[in-house]
Amino acid sequence: MTKSVITPRGWHSRGYLPHFDGGEIAQTVTFRLADSLPRAMLHRWAVELAHLQERDAEIERRRLIEDYLDRGTGMAWMRKPLVARLVQSALLHFDGVRYKLPAWVVMPNHVHALITPQAGNALADIVHSWKSFTSNEANRFLERTGQFWQEEYFDRYIRHARHYSDAVDYIEYNPVKAGLCMHPEDWEFSSARLRLAYSVP
Repeated sequence: MTKSVITPRGWHSRGYLPHFDGGEIAQTVTFRLADSLPRAMLHRWAVELAHLQERDAEIERRRLIEDYLDRGTGMAWMRKPLVARLVQSALLHFDGVRYKLPAWVVMPNHVHALITPQAGNALADIVHSWKSFTSNEANRFLERTGQFWQEEYFDRYIRHARHYSDAVDYIEYNPVKAGLCMHPEDWEFSSARLRLAYSVP
């Protein structure tokens, strides 16, 4: 029986944000909890940035969103170690099988990951599986119902080696930037911490 080949979809949209599915190329992905960013803030920024060119507005919008999320807004369910470990375990479950995951961090209200999908695995499907599994399990643990993750996610493909290195640094230093720890490896739920654990004799 011949295995079907999945063709990368390139640029596509699942709603509000555009996404790029480039097959076996490295991409950064960010997804956040449903209550982490009020719609009113997004609307306010859209008005404030309306005078900028589209590309400049998007860059500034991303900066504003990242800074806002780093405050740990909303219920920030991943402040609970069990929930953060659940999310981290889901990220790592198919590492080396469906994708390569060289860098990630689980923040109190959002997740950053650097991922390279393996042949036959679409980025959108991988992210959906992470979010679907963890939302069900986290809601069960938290004894709650309702939406856990924001439906959309943000992705950006890696353009060159320097971009790759910068992406790893940004991801692993996010807890430091947010004032949660002094050094990247101090944050339990990250690739920096796991790398340190493997390097200790």
